[in-house]
Amino acid sequence: MTVQVSELNIYPIKSAGQISVASTQLDRFGLSNDRRWMVVDPEGKFITQRQTPRMSLLRVTLSGENLELSAPWMLPLSIPAFPTRGLIKRVTVWKDQCNAIDIGNRVAQWMSRFLSRPCRLVYMPETTNRPVDPDFGDVKDIVSFADGFPVLLISEASLAQLSARLNRPVAMSRFRPNIVVSGCEAFAEDSWNSIQINGVDFRVAKPCARCSMPTIDQDSGQVDREVMTQLAEFRRAADGKIYLGQNLINQGDGLVHVADEVLITG
Repeated sequence: MTVQVSELNIYPIKSAGQISVASTQLDRFGLSNDRRWMVVDPEGKFITQRQTPRMSLLRVTLSGENLELSAPWMLPLSIPAFPTRGLIKRVTVWKDQCNAIDIGNRVAQWMSRFLSRPCRLVYMPETTNRPVDPDFGDVKDIVSFADGFPVLLISEASLAQLSARLNRPVAMSRFRPNIVVSGCEAFAEDSWNSIQINGVDFRVAKPCARCSMPTIDQDSGQVDREVMTQLAEFRRAADGKIYLGQNLINQGDGLVHVADEVLITG
Protein backbone atom coordinates (compact mmCIF):
# COMPACT_ATOMS: atom_id res chain seq x y z
CA MET A 1 0.00 0.00 0.00
CA THR A 2 1.27 3.47 -0.91
CA VAL A 3 1.63 6.00 1.87
CA GLN A 4 0.58 9.43 0.67
CA VAL A 5 -0.25 12.92 1.90
CA SER A 6 -3.98 13.28 2.57
CA GLU A 7 -4.00 16.72 4.23
CA LEU A 8 -1.75 19.77 4.43
CA ASN A 9 -2.58 22.33 7.11
CA ILE A 10 -1.09 25.62 8.21
CA TYR A 11 -1.94 27.69 11.26
CA PRO A 12 -0.82 31.25 10.48
CA ILE A 13 -1.59 32.51 14.00
CA LYS A 14 -0.43 30.17 16.74
CA SER A 15 -3.49 28.59 18.41
CA ALA A 16 -5.96 30.11 15.92
CA GLY A 17 -7.87 28.34 13.15
CA GLN A 18 -6.24 26.18 10.51
CA ILE A 19 -6.08 26.68 6.75
CA SER A 20 -6.12 23.48 4.69
CA VAL A 21 -4.18 23.81 1.44
CA ALA A 22 -3.70 21.67 -1.66
CA SER A 23 0.03 22.42 -1.79
CA THR A 24 2.56 24.40 0.18
CA GLN A 25 6.13 25.55 0.05
CA LEU A 26 8.59 24.38 2.69
CA ASP A 27 11.01 27.05 3.88
CA ARG A 28 13.50 27.26 6.72
CA PHE A 29 10.70 27.74 9.28
CA GLY A 30 8.68 24.73 8.07
CA LEU A 31 5.47 25.07 6.05
CA SER A 32 5.24 28.54 4.55
CA ASN A 33 3.26 30.98 6.76
CA ASP A 34 2.76 28.41 9.52
CA ARG A 35 2.69 29.97 13.00
CA ARG A 36 4.55 33.11 11.98
CA TRP A 37 2.03 35.20 13.99
CA MET A 38 1.33 34.86 17.70
CA VAL A 39 -0.88 36.40 20.35
CA VAL A 40 1.01 37.59 23.44
CA ASP A 41 0.12 39.21 26.74
CA PRO A 42 1.34 42.75 27.57
CA GLU A 43 4.63 41.29 28.86
CA GLY A 44 5.22 39.43 25.58
CA LYS A 45 4.42 35.92 26.83
CA PHE A 46 2.59 33.69 24.37
CA ILE A 47 -1.13 32.97 24.78
CA THR A 48 -2.66 29.73 23.50
CA GLN A 49 -5.88 27.75 23.58
CA ARG A 50 -4.60 26.01 26.70
CA GLN A 51 -5.51 29.10 28.72
CA THR A 52 -7.98 30.66 26.30
CA PRO A 53 -10.07 28.05 24.41
CA ARG A 54 -11.94 30.82 22.59
CA MET A 55 -8.87 31.21 20.37
CA SER A 56 -10.08 28.14 18.46
CA LEU A 57 -12.87 30.34 17.04
CA LEU A 58 -10.43 32.84 15.56
CA ARG A 59 -10.36 32.32 11.79
CA VAL A 60 -7.55 33.41 9.52
CA THR A 61 -7.41 33.75 5.73
CA LEU A 62 -4.40 34.67 3.63
CA SER A 63 -5.53 36.90 0.77
CA GLY A 64 -2.70 38.18 -1.37
CA GLU A 65 -0.70 40.59 0.74
CA ASN A 66 -3.27 40.68 3.54
CA LEU A 67 -4.16 38.55 6.53
CA GLU A 68 -7.92 38.52 7.08
CA LEU A 69 -9.12 37.94 10.65
CA SER A 70 -12.66 36.99 11.63
CA ALA A 71 -14.30 35.81 14.83
CA PRO A 72 -17.81 35.49 16.29
CA TRP A 73 -19.35 38.83 17.30
CA MET A 74 -16.46 40.76 15.71
CA LEU A 75 -16.20 42.81 12.54
CA PRO A 76 -13.61 41.35 10.13
CA LEU A 77 -10.16 42.89 10.24
CA SER A 78 -7.57 43.03 7.48
CA ILE A 79 -3.88 43.55 8.21
CA PRO A 80 -0.66 43.36 6.18
CA ALA A 81 0.36 39.73 5.93
CA PHE A 82 4.12 40.19 5.74
CA PRO A 83 5.19 43.23 7.78
CA THR A 84 8.83 44.23 7.46
CA ARG A 85 8.79 47.26 9.75
CA GLY A 86 7.35 48.02 13.15
CA LEU A 87 8.14 48.08 16.84
CA ILE A 88 10.41 45.16 17.73
CA LYS A 89 9.11 43.34 20.80
CA ARG A 90 10.89 40.67 22.81
CA VAL A 91 8.50 37.73 23.15
CA THR A 92 8.54 34.45 25.04
CA VAL A 93 7.50 31.03 23.70
CA TRP A 94 7.91 28.38 26.38
CA LYS A 95 11.55 28.81 27.48
CA ASP A 96 12.62 30.64 24.32
CA GLN A 97 12.89 34.39 23.84
CA CYS A 98 13.10 35.97 20.42
CA ASN A 99 12.35 39.17 18.53
CA ALA A 100 9.02 39.83 16.81
CA ILE A 101 7.29 42.75 15.13
CA ASP A 102 4.33 44.20 17.05
CA ILE A 103 1.42 44.58 14.61
CA GLY A 104 0.05 47.67 16.37
CA ASN A 105 -2.69 49.04 18.60
CA ARG A 106 -5.63 48.60 16.22
CA VAL A 107 -5.08 44.85 16.02
CA ALA A 108 -4.31 44.65 19.75
CA GLN A 109 -7.64 46.28 20.59
CA TRP A 110 -9.52 43.94 18.25
CA MET A 111 -7.82 40.83 19.67
CA SER A 112 -8.19 41.99 23.28
CA ARG A 113 -11.90 42.58 22.82
CA PHE A 114 -12.49 39.14 21.32
CA LEU A 115 -10.39 37.25 23.88
CA SER A 116 -11.56 39.37 26.83
CA ARG A 117 -8.02 39.93 28.02
CA PRO A 118 -5.23 42.41 27.20
CA CYS A 119 -3.10 41.05 24.38
CA ARG A 120 -1.22 41.94 21.22
CA LEU A 121 -0.45 40.28 17.89
CA VAL A 122 3.16 39.86 16.79
CA TYR A 123 4.90 38.56 13.67
CA MET A 124 8.15 36.61 13.35
CA PRO A 125 10.31 38.30 10.68
CA GLU A 126 12.81 36.55 8.45
CA THR A 127 15.63 37.92 10.60
CA THR A 128 14.56 35.95 13.69
CA ASN A 129 16.29 32.64 14.34
CA ARG A 130 14.61 30.56 17.03
CA PRO A 131 16.47 27.23 17.33
CA VAL A 132 14.78 23.90 17.85
CA ASP A 133 15.62 21.89 20.95
CA PRO A 134 19.37 21.17 20.57
CA ASP A 135 18.81 17.65 21.93
CA PHE A 136 16.86 16.82 18.78
CA GLY A 137 18.12 19.20 16.09
CA ASP A 138 21.24 20.61 14.49
CA VAL A 139 22.50 24.12 15.14
CA LYS A 140 21.05 25.29 11.80
CA ASP A 141 17.52 24.01 12.53
CA ILE A 142 15.06 26.75 13.41
CA VAL A 143 11.34 26.91 14.12
CA SER A 144 8.59 29.52 13.95
CA PHE A 145 6.26 30.13 16.90
CA ALA A 146 5.28 26.44 16.82
CA ASP A 147 5.74 24.71 20.15
CA GLY A 148 9.06 23.13 19.32
CA PHE A 149 9.51 21.80 15.79
CA PRO A 150 8.75 22.95 12.24
CA VAL A 151 6.37 20.16 11.15
CA LEU A 152 3.91 17.81 12.85
CA LEU A 153 2.77 14.61 11.10
CA ILE A 154 -0.04 12.22 12.06
CA SER A 155 -1.49 9.27 10.15
CA GLU A 156 -5.21 8.87 9.56
CA ALA A 157 -4.99 5.31 10.91
CA SER A 158 -3.59 6.50 14.24
CA LEU A 159 -6.50 8.86 14.80
CA ALA A 160 -8.94 6.15 13.67
CA GLN A 161 -7.76 4.00 16.59
CA LEU A 162 -8.78 6.72 19.01
CA SER A 163 -12.14 7.21 17.30
CA ALA A 164 -12.80 3.46 17.49
CA ARG A 165 -12.10 3.40 21.22
CA LEU A 166 -14.45 6.35 21.78
CA ASN A 167 -17.13 4.87 19.48
CA ARG A 168 -17.39 8.25 17.76
CA PRO A 169 -15.34 10.22 15.24
CA VAL A 170 -12.64 12.53 16.54
CA ALA A 171 -11.70 15.44 14.29
CA MET A 172 -8.08 15.53 13.17
CA SER A 173 -8.16 19.31 13.70
CA ARG A 174 -8.02 18.75 17.48
CA PHE A 175 -4.43 17.53 17.08
CA ARG A 176 -3.37 20.34 14.73
CA PRO A 177 -1.04 18.46 12.37
CA ASN A 178 0.66 20.03 9.39
CA ILE A 179 0.86 16.81 7.38
CA VAL A 180 -1.69 14.00 7.54
CA VAL A 181 -0.88 10.75 5.75
CA SER A 182 -2.94 7.77 4.66
CA GLY A 183 -2.05 4.26 3.50
CA CYS A 184 -0.17 3.05 6.56
CA GLU A 185 -1.06 1.14 9.70
CA ALA A 186 -1.91 2.92 12.94
CA PHE A 187 1.16 4.39 14.62
CA ALA A 188 3.44 3.30 11.77
CA GLU A 189 4.90 6.81 11.94
CA ASP A 190 6.36 5.92 15.35
CA SER A 191 8.93 3.68 13.61
CA TRP A 192 10.02 6.16 10.92
CA ASN A 193 13.39 7.92 11.18
CA SER A 194 13.20 9.88 7.94
CA ILE A 195 10.81 10.43 5.05
CA GLN A 196 10.79 12.17 1.68
CA ILE A 197 7.87 13.94 -0.03
CA ASN A 198 8.27 15.22 -3.59
CA GLY A 199 12.03 15.45 -3.17
CA VAL A 200 11.89 17.22 0.21
CA ASP A 201 13.64 15.30 2.98
CA PHE A 202 12.32 15.30 6.55
CA ARG A 203 14.06 14.00 9.64
CA VAL A 204 11.83 12.57 12.37
CA ALA A 205 12.96 14.43 15.50
CA LYS A 206 10.79 13.00 18.28
CA PRO A 207 7.25 11.88 19.13
CA CYS A 208 4.77 14.65 19.92
CA ALA A 209 3.78 14.78 23.59
CA ARG A 210 0.18 15.94 23.79
CA CYS A 211 -1.06 18.69 26.09
CA SER A 212 -4.67 19.61 26.85
CA MET A 213 -5.37 21.21 23.44
CA PRO A 214 -6.91 18.08 21.86
CA THR A 215 -9.71 18.36 24.42
CA ILE A 216 -10.88 21.55 22.64
CA ASP A 217 -13.37 21.25 19.78
CA GLN A 218 -11.93 23.52 17.08
CA ASP A 219 -15.38 24.40 15.73
CA SER A 220 -17.13 25.26 19.00
CA GLY A 221 -14.39 25.98 21.52
CA GLN A 222 -16.04 23.49 23.92
CA VAL A 223 -13.85 21.25 26.07
CA ASP A 224 -14.26 17.46 25.87
CA ARG A 225 -11.81 15.86 28.30
CA GLU A 226 -12.81 12.30 27.34
CA VAL A 227 -10.63 12.55 24.23
CA MET A 228 -7.43 12.76 26.25
CA THR A 229 -8.65 10.40 28.95
CA GLN A 230 -9.16 7.70 26.35
CA LEU A 231 -5.93 8.47 24.51
CA ALA A 232 -4.02 8.17 27.78
CA GLU A 233 -5.25 4.60 28.23
CA PHE A 234 -3.24 3.31 25.29
CA ARG A 235 -0.71 6.03 24.40
CA ARG A 236 0.83 6.94 27.74
CA ALA A 237 4.56 6.16 27.71
CA ALA A 238 6.90 5.16 30.51
CA ASP A 239 7.79 8.82 31.08
CA GLY A 240 4.15 9.54 31.91
CA LYS A 241 3.52 11.61 28.77
CA ILE A 242 0.81 10.93 26.18
CA TYR A 243 2.08 10.72 22.60
CA LEU A 244 0.40 10.97 19.21
CA GLY A 245 2.13 12.01 15.99
CA GLN A 246 5.73 12.79 15.12
CA ASN A 247 7.66 16.07 15.04
CA LEU A 248 9.65 16.52 11.83
CA ILE A 249 12.42 18.84 10.68
CA ASN A 250 12.52 19.53 6.95
CA GLN A 251 16.04 19.31 5.59
CA GLY A 252 15.55 21.82 2.79
CA ASP A 253 13.06 23.84 0.79
CA GLY A 254 10.59 22.55 -1.76
CA LEU A 255 6.95 22.15 -2.72
CA VAL A 256 4.67 19.40 -1.41
CA HIS A 257 1.12 18.55 -2.47
CA VAL A 258 -1.86 16.60 -1.23
CA ALA A 259 -1.69 13.11 -2.85
CA ASP A 260 2.14 13.15 -3.00
CA GLU A 261 3.70 9.82 -2.16
CA VAL A 262 5.48 9.59 1.18
CA LEU A 263 8.72 7.62 0.89
CA ILE A 264 9.98 6.04 4.12
CA THR A 265 13.74 6.56 3.81
CA GLY A 266 14.89 5.52 7.24
